[in-house]
Formats: sequence, structure tokens, C-alpha cells
Amino acid sequence: MNESALTVHQTARPYGHPTAGHFAFVESPLPEPAAGGVLVENLYWSVDPYHRELMDDVPGGFALDAPLEGRTIGRVVASRTPRLAEGEIVFHRRGWRTHSVVTPEEIRRLPRFDGVPLTAYLSILGGTGLTAYVGLTRIARLREGEDLFVSAAAGGVGTATGRFARLLGVRRLVGSTGSAAKAGHLTREVGYDAAFDYHDGDAGDLLHEAAPGGIDVCVDNVGGEQLAAAVRALRHHGRIVRVGTISQYNTPDAPPPRFDHADVVEKSLRIEGFHIRDHHRLQEELYEFAVPHLRSGRLTADETVVDGFEHIVDAFLGMLRGHNTGKIIVRDHTVRAGAEAGRGDPDHLRDAEPRSAGPVTVRRA
Repeated sequence: MNESALTVHQTARPYGHPTAGHFAFVESPLPEPAAGGVLVENLYWSVDPYHRELMDDVPGGFALDAPLEGRTIGRVVASRTPRLAEGEIVFHRRGWRTHSVVTPEEIRRLPRFDGVPLTAYLSILGGTGLTAYVGLTRIARLREGEDLFVSAAAGGVGTATGRFARLLGVRRLVGSTGSAAKAGHLTREVGYDAAFDYHDGDAGDLLHEAAPGGIDVCVDNVGGEQLAAAVRALRHHGRIVRVGTISQYNTPDAPPPRFDHADVVEKSLRIEGFHIRDHHRLQEELYEFAVPHLRSGRLTADETVVDGFEHIVDAFLGMLRGHNTGKIIVRDHTVRAGAEAGRGDPDHLRDAEPRSAGPVTVRRA
């Protein structure tokens, strides 16, 4: 095992788009677990849009010059508790670092479903998929035969929402995205009936062209003009599920989303947001819904995988600029090496060689 660990710290608050200069890789001695804890060598990391919100000086945000947090899957390499054995593969939230010290209360053992890769627990079966599932089944209460519009449809939540909506019996499925290539992917691969590049014109006009008869539900990840367009397009008793406001993350001086509030009253619309942390009790229900479809091939996890912890900041910044399709996941080099050698089952990780540090500039703690 390596004698040192790498951790990503945020070093300054961004004003507008963050850059690599807002982060630092910090090298420190390999941490030792206290009695009752374990040391986890991390293997897969999730970078998510909500991390951008946490970079600002907000309650619960990232502290400067301190380790960040994020959804992570890793392997127990040292245990000081009988509750967790060395070699176990676990999920936890002490991400953005190569090694994490956690307690049994901070981890979740992952179920082992045949034919389901570990990355799925960070994408379609993880917080991304759970957000899509809760949005459709609990907030919107999507009914068979209804028409749905999804903004930022080519991202992790957007692709999961589209695929789940198909399984739930949606009639017409429309999405917005940031390029013609992504729009093509949505219609060819994900199951969308129509998709448009929001750069091509007025959002209201583009949505009307894609859904001339209107929509019943909108899952909104963007806010701004696309939210206003959805309000105009909704039919009577339409519902908007507010997941995120990507259009405002890097524009602190931008005015809040504007739409015709009279439409909300006249059409008896409902606009509701939610935090996925309030719905973790539905995790097993998501497994019951999604896993059979993953096994049968009716459901696919859309993922962009970046190799090497040294690229985690680049992956995060690229995700904010829309460089990914589906959920973006960072993968450790040892996992890639095992996959290339044909050892796809995570059991091979028990004997994997320890990672070597990548070509990153580090400071020492």
C-alpha cells in the first residue's frame, strides 16, 4: 500500500465559473483508522452539479483548505472493527481523496446484483438515479400516457429521468441540451421523441416546436428561460419538478428565473422542489424497480468515465461546462487495469496492486 494519500481541497471561493486554480491536491501521510473505524482505498468518485453550489460561502458549503465531500465507492484496506472486513466494497461520502477513514455508521454495503457494474451505484442506482426516480414517482407522480419535458436532458439526472419515464409509460418525451450531438444521442439512444439545442433560439419557441400540443410534466434542472418556457407549455394541472438551477450556478448576479405567475393560477399548476437527502428511504424501492430492467437490457446507465484520481478536478469542471453525456464518474487506475485484463467482477479488487500517484501538482500537509 502507498505510504501517502492525496486529498483535494478548495482554496478560494469562485466568482462565476470555477477553475483549477480554486483547488489544490494535498499530499499527507496515509491516515490511520481509530478503534471502531476503517481505512478505505477509494476506487470510484462521483462529481455532481451540487458541488458547485457548495463551493460558495453558503450554509453547509465546502470549508476552504479542508477535504471536500462526495459520493464514493471504495475497498476496505485496514479495519479496526469486527463490523467491516478488509476487502469489503463500500459506499460512503468522504470523497475527493484517495483514502478515507470512516466508521461503519458512515458507510453503506452495496448489494451485489449479477450483471450490474459498480459504477451503476453512483449513476442509475445512486443519488443520480434516485433523484430521477423520486422526481417522477413522488413529486410529479407521472401517469401513463402523459407528456414530459426534461431540461439538461443529456446529463446524469436527465438521461435517468428519460429512461425511467419510458419504463413508466410516458407518451411524448422531449428534452433540451447544449449541442446537436447530445440532442442526437437523446433521440437515438436514450428514448427521447424530440430534443433541441437550447442555443438554437428562444426556449419557448423550441419547446413549442418539439411539443406543439403542450406538456403535462416538466423535470427542470436548469431554471431561467427554460423554466419560463415550461410554464407556458404546461397544460391544466401541469406539474414542474425543480431539481436544479444550472443556469444560475456561475452567474451570481443573474436575476432569479422569471415566468408568468398568472399561468400558475389560471392553469392550476404545481411547482415543487426537493432534496434527495429527504428520500433515502426509497433506495430499496429504486433497486426493485430498476435492477430487473438493467439485467434484461431494457434499462442502460448513461455514464462518462474519466480515468485517474489526478483528473477529478478536470472532470468536475468539464461536467459544469457540459462535456459529459450522462453521469460523470472518476475511476481509479487499478480498476481500469483490472477491467482491461478481463477481471470485471469487483472481487478482483481484493488483490489489486496499489495505485501510483498521477502527474499532479501537490502540496504537502
